[in-house]
Amino acid sequence: MSACWRQGRLAEFIAGLEPDTAERLLHHWPLIGRPAQQPPRAAQGGGDWLTWLVLGGRGAGKTRAGAEWVRALALGRDGPPAGRIALVAESLADVREVMVEGVSGILAVHPHRERPRWEPTRRRLEWPNGAVAQGFSADDPESLRGPQFDAAWCDELAKWRYAQAAFDMLQFGLRLGARPRQMVTTTPRPTALLRALLADPRTAVTRMGTAENAAHLAPSFLHTVVGRYAGTRLGRQELDGELIEDRPDALWNRAVLEAGREDTAPELVRIVVAVDPPASSRKHADACGLVAAGIDRAGIVHVLADASAQGLTPTAWGGRAIGLFHQLEADRVVVEVNQGGEMVRTILGGIDPAVPVAEVRATRGKWLRAEPVAALYEQGRVRHAGAFPALEDELCDFGRDGLSNGRSPDRLDALVWAITALALGPKDVAPRVRRV
Repeated sequence: MSACWRQGRLAEFIAGLEPDTAERLLHHWPLIGRPAQQPPRAAQGGGDWLTWLVLGGRGAGKTRAGAEWVRALALGRDGPPAGRIALVAESLADVREVMVEGVSGILAVHPHRERPRWEPTRRRLEWPNGAVAQGFSADDPESLRGPQFDAAWCDELAKWRYAQAAFDMLQFGLRLGARPRQMVTTTPRPTALLRALLADPRTAVTRMGTAENAAHLAPSFLHTVVGRYAGTRLGRQELDGELIEDRPDALWNRAVLEAGREDTAPELVRIVVAVDPPASSRKHADACGLVAAGIDRAGIVHVLADASAQGLTPTAWGGRAIGLFHQLEADRVVVEVNQGGEMVRTILGGIDPAVPVAEVRATRGKWLRAEPVAALYEQGRVRHAGAFPALEDELCDFGRDGLSNGRSPDRLDALVWAITALALGPKDVAPRVRRV
């Protein structure tokens, strides 16, 4: 079968088989999966692992490896079946649309005769043999308090906002069976939790790049995306699955961000939502930077949300900003108006004319605007209420020549405007204490 695949004759080979035989072969993972997608064995020096950490690029086959591992556990392919399995992703939507129903998800990797029953309303998979898998959102760590499991699959751990809290709650739940284990599949970011897992002697690490799975990827993706980003810092992380450390010339570093991490913000006296509007709403245009932050009585700034997104129309980003304003009971929206100030006022006023809007105009370069904000971080005067992976990636990749990928640091810009308005600009809003 492998020889036919290398010769480009796999489809011809499969077509010549009996349907039942073909289905068995196409779902026989030890035969069709790449070595990097198979669980580490004792013969490979990985038999005693408690955590299997798979660091891979986009499209490298991480999800398929995770789904097949869960399938093998539930069906007892390597020992007694795992009775209860946790499926943890950044959100419940990711559990459903990637881990369970995705093209490489759990349902897709099962032949029909073995497929578990999926109950979306209960976020629950049940196999004919009684094994059960339950979905959880890492955004709700408390949901993991109480349940217990034989095994767990954690997807895109480096994206989780409350990564440490959710991961800790999961560890307390891994208490069934003779040897509870977990698999973590993620594109790497140099977070404290990921570093801790890499340093743990009970972690077996597998690395895989996008190019290794080229046979299953669209040629246009390989030509356009791989061709554009190969060799760059972003490409090494997102395609090669490398753990890329901070830029030496960056204004921010991970150590400072981790030192200022908190689970929730305290009582705040002022809150702003800052918007850095894009010049265009085209799909590949700059993102709309949208960051919320507040300040407490001691003068400490707390970053509360990063709702930035790409491809938003003016009405969409305006609605998102106003929605965040009301959700956090903010004092005002701060908007950069270098590009289309009148348009910005019209958009926000048309959505909710009662929302106070402060207009700011950039008169200095991004680096000069960001320097005093970075200094506040160094002084311990800014904290992050949770993790904001995409925003923090920009902060730690922002040097004198901008981001290493050449794109506009839109999230960073919005953050700078928010913190400047709270801690470095005029304080013309009467304080009122509230919890977030």
